[in-house]
Amino acid sequence: MPHVLYATRVLLATLALTLAGHARITAETQSSDRAALDVVHYDATLDPDLQAGTVVGAVRIRVVATARTSDLALDRGALEIDSVRSGAVEHQFELTERQVVVHFDPPLPSGATREIEVTYHGTPGSGLQFPPERSQAYTIFTTSDWLPSVDAPRDRATLRLRVTLPAGLTAAGVGGAGPVSTIADGRRVHEWRLEQPAPTYTFGFAAGHFTEVTAGRLRFLGDGFSAAELRQVFAETDAMLRFFEDRAGVPYPHDTYTQALVARTVGQEMSGLSLLSEAYGRGVIADPTAVTLGAHEAAHQWWGNLVTCQAWTHFWLNEGMATYMAAAFLEERFGRPAYDRTVDRFRAEYARVRNAGGDRSLVFPDWNRPSAHDRTLVYQKGALVLHELRTLVGDQAFWTGIRAYTRAHAGQSVTTPDFQKAMETSANRDLAPFFAQWVYLRPPA
Repeated sequence: MPHVLYATRVLLATLALTLAGHARITAETQSSDRAALDVVHYDATLDPDLQAGTVVGAVRIRVVATARTSDLALDRGALEIDSVRSGAVEHQFELTERQVVVHFDPPLPSGATREIEVTYHGTPGSGLQFPPERSQAYTIFTTSDWLPSVDAPRDRATLRLRVTLPAGLTAAGVGGAGPVSTIADGRRVHEWRLEQPAPTYTFGFAAGHFTEVTAGRLRFLGDGFSAAELRQVFAETDAMLRFFEDRAGVPYPHDTYTQALVARTVGQEMSGLSLLSEAYGRGVIADPTAVTLGAHEAAHQWWGNLVTCQAWTHFWLNEGMATYMAAAFLEERFGRPAYDRTVDRFRAEYARVRNAGGDRSLVFPDWNRPSAHDRTLVYQKGALVLHELRTLVGDQAFWTGIRAYTRAHAGQSVTTPDFQKAMETSANRDLAPFFAQWVYLRPPA
């Protein structure tokens, strides 16, 4: 099926571009992983100006001190911070290149809970898109471009999000949809609540002049697509979710799953919401088998969102897993030859990096400035490692291990040793030599 191979090539190119956004994670952001304050809830209001490409916002942030501390570091992208207060008390703060550091005086004792409100404005970075040819606004990586937050994968929180949008736009956001109200100037305030703690990079929304289709737990949105075309584009979604539920051993973790076709994106997973480009939609209409990217983003609802790498240095556990699971769905839906061709492409991409001298451990020492080779390793080599592991231990042990790993760590953050332990238990064998060779690039003992 040459069309399946073509779709895979498109996916590999777009996934490489996705990591260009992830590359903006800095050492400064990673240091916030070690903060002595745990952010447990965000209550955000956002007023985007679609024509100007700017935002005004406010967010109430609830924090719990895990140790005595006087500082809270929030990632802010290029946003301007107007004030930080707790009730009537103004907090001093200082701005670094991409963070705001809030000072508490006196320091918070261990176990203390505090709620602060941050007001801000500015022109968001790439994390909030306003395509000029569309009346659209939608979020992609990173959240701190439009919401001051802790942009670290292991930092989970709940969210209440209210976004003020022009009348006539249809919107989708993470979590359950709340009331929609109309304000004096005719604009509408859309509200969503995410009750399950989730990594902040999975926060977001999309709005536009969308056609809308609902089918049970599924919701499809697209601008310039008829209802019939949206059903065609997303005809495989239910099968994807059922397949991943079976492989994960964990039900889909939300009440609904929304997929929106937006003007331009290389694909973005959020909690219960995925964004794909209009070009992807047109591609699926032309070739109904070209669904690999849709499967990749759907797989992230389990591997990436529900089970999340503890730090970006273990990013392959998110992206390599989702890339592999998309290939596994191709195998289930279109047969083993489609899977084999996809794996061959993974192997060829990895060989290209290795032959150029770019091979390295999948557990990175840092993820400050990943190269194109690094991105290939995280996605394609990560997926190839899973294929080789499946070949080594056999289908039964492999899928039993995947289920055990996903069940044990649902709602948690993981490291590579967590995954290795689950697979060793399932296979009933020492997999250290395999992980040394394929994951860590260590010489055999």
